[in-house]
Amino acid sequence: MVKICCIGAGYVGGPTMAVIALKCPSIEVAVVDISVPRINAWNSDQLPIYEPGLDDVVKQCRGKNLFFSTDVEKHVREADIVFVSVNTPTKTRGLGAGKAADLTYWESAARMIADVSKSDKIVVEKSTVPVKTAEAIEKILTHNSKGIKFQILSNPEFLAEGTAIQDLFNPDRVLIGGRETPEGNKAVQALKDVYAHWVPEDRILTTNLWSAELSKLAANAFLAQRISSVNAMSALCEATGADVTQVSYAVGKDTRIGPKFLNASVGFGGSCFQKDILNLVYICECNGLPEVAEYWRQVIKINDYQKNRFVNRVVSSMFNTVSNKKIAILGFAFKKDTGDTRETPAIDVCKGLLGDKARLSIYDPQVTEDQIQRDLTMNKFDWDHPLHLQPTSPTTVKQVTCVWDAYEATKDAHGICILTEWDEFKTLDFKRIYDNMQKPAFVFDGRNIVNADQLREIGFIVYSIGKPLDAWLKDMPAVA
Repeated sequence: MVKICCIGAGYVGGPTMAVIALKCPSIEVAVVDISVPRINAWNSDQLPIYEPGLDDVVKQCRGKNLFFSTDVEKHVREADIVFVSVNTPTKTRGLGAGKAADLTYWESAARMIADVSKSDKIVVEKSTVPVKTAEAIEKILTHNSKGIKFQILSNPEFLAEGTAIQDLFNPDRVLIGGRETPEGNKAVQALKDVYAHWVPEDRILTTNLWSAELSKLAANAFLAQRISSVNAMSALCEATGADVTQVSYAVGKDTRIGPKFLNASVGFGGSCFQKDILNLVYICECNGLPEVAEYWRQVIKINDYQKNRFVNRVVSSMFNTVSNKKIAILGFAFKKDTGDTRETPAIDVCKGLLGDKARLSIYDPQVTEDQIQRDLTMNKFDWDHPLHLQPTSPTTVKQVTCVWDAYEATKDAHGICILTEWDEFKTLDFKRIYDNMQKPAFVFDGRNIVNADQLREIGFIVYSIGKPLDAWLKDMPAVA
């Protein structure tokens, strides 16, 4: 029986291994992590991450051929294939701080694999890693191998949170990069054989190691660039009276461009886009390509600009101050159908409003108060480091309350900011909300999900990103 072990029980490792276990009943899959609470959660009825469909997959396989354990060394020792899905946070100090990936966790995983292995292994990079990481890992394993042979493969994930299980069941492509040697080719084939249980062969792509590593960074950079492009257009639409929804629809009808990732919003978030682009910037700089680095850096700058622009619009519309005003924040996760708050635009918007002394009442159907408070007290880039390195006294943010109901959040509020496109926000009783708010009542739709005309009929002053401005808003321009 082939044995697979995955180091790291997070958003990538957990769902990926659960689906492999489901689709490959003849393979024994172990997911290991040093975090006892996380593993306990994977073994309970309340999984540590929210992902539609994940519960069913885990429950079908857990205890049969899918196991969650903190006994890292035992399962690594017994495995034929070891997936490494640990954090690769952005460095916060030293060389490359604020851009380069911190490979501390990767390196310690590699050293541990070398220490405990008694048989040859295929080691698979599953985390998003900078180009040439495999070479560094290979050196660590080779120099500590004690005669055991290791083959390194790059198998980047292309999952979208909220649809991860569907993405795993029916992927656009599975990418496997390996050394172009007989041993490397054999290792690539072994991993291909796993995916071939359910993925059509023409969707399993094989490349050299560096191409696989770079393809992941490139894919995320291209997607983020599309969002920044349409967000840049949204600012111009507001200035000219154009409607960004109509512009993006017209642009998306061009088959060379296509309609995906062309929704204007308050900005992109998630654990990958910003981190991967900063990584790309750093790699370009290290390879003597400053112009290329600056090109990609601009994608991040536009994203930051969009969040700042949104905050400025809120403050300027409300008589240039939100001091001591109650602002309802609807949605804190970086997108719907996930509880993930990593790099969510809501953090920067909330911090911007708190900087002007607003009182925030936050509602998100999947994010806990503890997580929200922690996010608002954390320094940039610290979110990707282990919990014990993160702030532990979330109550420091006194201006923030978290509630479990949109109507409670908006009661007595001066304004509402919609920051996540949860479906339930589209069907709220806005007449009821309006009646319970301070007047004039404002809605700032950061996701363009409400019907602005209907809300205006009720009496709201509405700001929708990239849409023609209310007369009220034209009289109070946002100064960037």
